[in-house]
This record gives sequence, structure tokens and C-alpha cells, in this order.
Amino acid sequence: MKFMFTIYHDQSVMDAMPEKEMQALVDSAIEYAEEIRRSGHYVASDALQRTETARTIRVRGGKISTTVGPFAETKEQLGGFFVLEAKDMDEACAIAARFPPARVAVIEVRPVQELKHSRDRRGLPS
Repeated sequence: MKFMFTIYHDQSVMDAMPEKEMQALVDSAIEYAEEIRRSGHYVASDALQRTETARTIRVRGGKISTTVGPFAETKEQLGGFFVLEAKDMDEACAIAARFPPARVAVIEVRPVQELKHSRDRRGLPS
């Protein structure tokens, strides 16, 4: 079963971190991703650029609006993600809890919901 864990952090906390400490955190995150790869749980992961680079898109009544910045007006912003294979939620949470940046971030774990089209590839109802 696939799970996604998203990593939320307070950018001001990250900005205040000494450069050496920040690089050690990045190094430990990269090393942990390698550990997950070796264990066979890894599907995909990446960090995201700062929230100022985000654009939020809304389509309402056929009109598109674009806002600079993230959707949520919160202290903690989405900073990255992992998609992994795990036997159940308990195993996925255990893997997420060992992610080194969890000590300065909040990790949300959710099962991936795989969507299925109502028609198969030949255009016939499933």
C-alpha cells in the first residue's frame, strides 16, 4: 500500500538555523532517503522551494485566479514529501517518525488513494 508523508516546517525556524546545522539536517534527510531506498519502501521524494515561489490557482465559475504564495496562511508550510510503500499505517508512521527533520518539522502521513477511471482503455465501462 502506498503512503505519502508531507513535511511541514516553520520557515523562520529554518532561516534561524546556523548554516552548518542546516546542512547537517539536509545531509541526514538525504541519507535517510537512501536508507528507505535500500529497505524497499521508497517510491519518490523531494524538497520544495521556499513558499514565496508558490502560486495558488483557483478556478471558479470558469474564471482563473492566481495568487502568489501558498494556499494556507499558517506558520508551518509544506516543505517536501515522500511517497513510500508500507504494509499499513503503523509501518508508514514508523518510517516517517525516523525521518531526521521530524525533530524540527511536522510530518503528516496519509494513505494514497489510487483513482480509477470509470471506463477501461477501450472506452467500455469497467
